[in-house]
Amino acid sequence: MIRTILIDDEPLARDVVKHYLSNFPDVEVVAECSDGFEGIKAIAEHQPDLIFLDIQMPKISGFEMLELIEKHPAVIFTTAFDEYAIKAFEVNAIDYLLKPIEQGRFDLAMQKLPTRLNNIDAVAKELLDVAGLSPAQSNRVVVKKNGVIKIIAVVDIHYLEADDDYVKLSTSEGIFQKNKTMSFFEKTLESSQFIRIHRSYIINLAQVTKIELKEKDSYVVLLKSDIWLPVSKTGYIKLKAALGI
Repeated sequence: MIRTILIDDEPLARDVVKHYLSNFPDVEVVAECSDGFEGIKAIAEHQPDLIFLDIQMPKISGFEMLELIEKHPAVIFTTAFDEYAIKAFEVNAIDYLLKPIEQGRFDLAMQKLPTRLNNIDAVAKELLDVAGLSPAQSNRVVVKKNGVIKIIAVVDIHYLEADDDYVKLSTSEGIFQKNKTMSFFEKTLESSQFIRIHRSYIINLAQVTKIELKEKDSYVVLLKSDIWLPVSKTGYIKLKAALGI
């Protein structure tokens, strides 16, 4: 049996999927969830093979929910999302069902499922890369610390620091980890607001209070939080241009 969870804030949409799944006796619906928080708990509890996931939901989006899951199932989106996302999913071999969902399109998605299940790790990585580039996630970062989910507004991030396979996000409420790369944040954060000053650091320009020469051709920057950070030669050029000095 293929264990499945339906995650959608619209009961009617979940009912439609359940109705279509009645034609697939090898699929068992083990849970239904109305938002991403419920989805995270249900996935941890049931360890499904497959989830049907809406993107635009209350509290956290389907994309953000996926970033907080440790073990990824196969994903079929049930969505009314924009064309940008749909094209990205096609390129990355991630399937989606546009609402209102048609039976024929649903059946076609299910035919692709064996490939997803056999190559789930690669598909999950591609999915997260695409999800993170969505415009829907440009203004906030969702993290999990000590089992608690925290939504951080991008403007509240003081600086980001590389930390092995993670990136540390420093805020006035503490430091949080995200399983992303510095390159990812460098590409997705607004370049007029965030500057990569060093291979290990990206700073929020609004936090800068002082730039000092530490030694020959070596600079440091002081943030409002009284943190000094190193600035590389390339970073110094970027920083000066961004500050107009």
